[in-house]
Amino acid sequence: MWLLVLAALCPLPVHAADRDALKHIVQDQCVPHWQQLHDPAPCARMVPPDFAVLADRKGGAHYLLIATGNVTGIEDPALLADASPNYFAAAWNARDRLDSVIGHPLRRESVGLAINSALMRGQDQMHIHIECVKPGVSRVLHAAAGALGHRWSPLSLDDRVYSALRIDGEDLAGKDPFRLLADGVAGARADMRAFTIVVVGMQFADGAGFIALAGRTPAGGENAVELLTTRGLVAPGETLLDSTCAIDP
Repeated sequence: MWLLVLAALCPLPVHAADRDALKHIVQDQCVPHWQQLHDPAPCARMVPPDFAVLADRKGGAHYLLIATGNVTGIEDPALLADASPNYFAAAWNARDRLDSVIGHPLRRESVGLAINSALMRGQDQMHIHIECVKPGVSRVLHAAAGALGHRWSPLSLDDRVYSALRIDGEDLAGKDPFRLLADGVAGARADMRAFTIVVVGMQFADGAGFIALAGRTPAGGENAVELLTTRGLVAPGETLLDSTCAIDP
């Protein structure tokens, strides 16, 4: 079990050689192709001027919402600026790409979005993972849904304690998880680089919404599992997601 967790905590090897690979794909290929030919290739979609959607190299029902501008990741101050686009809202709107892979429309509760911390990612261009949520994670969130409120509160998941928040609404328009984290969790604004965020669609008893999870991650390496155990840290958000969509096959 611990070996599986450790493997999940390691940076993705496909990106190890070039931490700007996503940036080059989007800025040097997708954006020019869109501007010149109205063709987003090799991206799956362009949402000008701020976003591109790209299939992840690992395959399956796994897409990335990628900033087209020079935004490094969760720690970038631009994400908290008043004029910043809502990247999570755009990622949620791109979830239909998963439907095309699975072959049917996914339930909102099946879909999860995640951004890894600056300490535990393989790329330095802002990107949000769009996949299904793991069945075990979904069970915990459904069990906790009725007790969650609109302020961050502790939630235990896989023996880790995340901060959890209920977000109401069919979509994330006007509800930016980056700002909700920075404004609502003590110490987050000053150390955003250490945090991971996961947002999962939810159907509450009184309407549609989302559950957001956030927590500090270790810095990776051989001591990652030990740090999770001794310091109350959490695994990268990407590890809560599942590109096979076993929850909604």
